[in-house]
Amino acid sequence: MRTQNYSRKRQAIYELLLSTDSHPSAEWIYNSLKQRYPDLSLGTVYRNLKLLESNGSVKSVAVVEGCERYDARMSPHSHFVCRGCGRVLDVFFPEELDDFAQRAMINGAKSVESFNLIFYGKCSEC
Repeated sequence: MRTQNYSRKRQAIYELLLSTDSHPSAEWIYNSLKQRYPDLSLGTVYRNLKLLESNGSVKSVAVVEGCERYDARMSPHSHFVCRGCGRVLDVFFPEELDDFAQRAMINGAKSVESFNLIFYGKCSEC
């Protein structure tokens, strides 16, 4: 986690995100940490998620049923969002970034810093 001011709650939020591949919402994070940090507020979770996002430690991957979902895995990958149950799954491609960046450059982009590719459909559980 790249941050200038240490905060136990921010660290807990970040570590929780690192420990799961479920791409949780702020509400899920809040409910998961509330017992450990009784003075934690949902606003604190949102503020810290935005700070972690702005410093490149986490990313917002999709809005599912009105809730923004977050990921701490920063290696290049895409996501699949199930329209049935709302699950968000990681999708990995070999040489994903190179292939998409090259296509953008061929089509006139001067540089590619990042991209976001999301698949939508039904997961194998639905």
